[in-house]
Amino acid sequence: MKGKDKECTETVTNKINPPQLNDFVCNSLNQSNTYLTFKITFQSNDLTYHQPYSKKQEVIYELIRMLHEEKGLGYRKISYKLNTWGIKTHRGNEWLPQSVFSVLKRKFQRDSRILNQRTTLYPIEISQFKLETVLKG
Repeated sequence: MKGKDKECTETVTNKINPPQLNDFVCNSLNQSNTYLTFKITFQSNDLTYHQPYSKKQEVIYELIRMLHEEKGLGYRKISYKLNTWGIKTHRGNEWLPQSVFSVLKRKFQRDSRILNQRTTLYPIEISQFKLETVLKG
């Protein structure tokens, strides 16, 4: 029995010769490049700077909101009052009924977008890792 075990060991040893394996690996590395590849998929809605309202814009918005919601004034009357008081738009123009409506509408849209889209977190997906070998040449 012991003689048969010795023959099997010698046969296996002769088939796998470490110096030959090292030469094969070294020659392969010199003739090719091996890369670890994978794919990352992510999504974000927070890619641009979030410009906050200026103090003047906040005060004007609150004034318009209060006149519209609490006093029940229409856009035409609010624009007339703002012009009478000498308050200009953000760009320095006189108020029009459309401008008053736009301030209320845009503030609502902006707050909604920030709450529902900008702060949404999405899962990050990472594919399986692969080793890819590319022959030089």
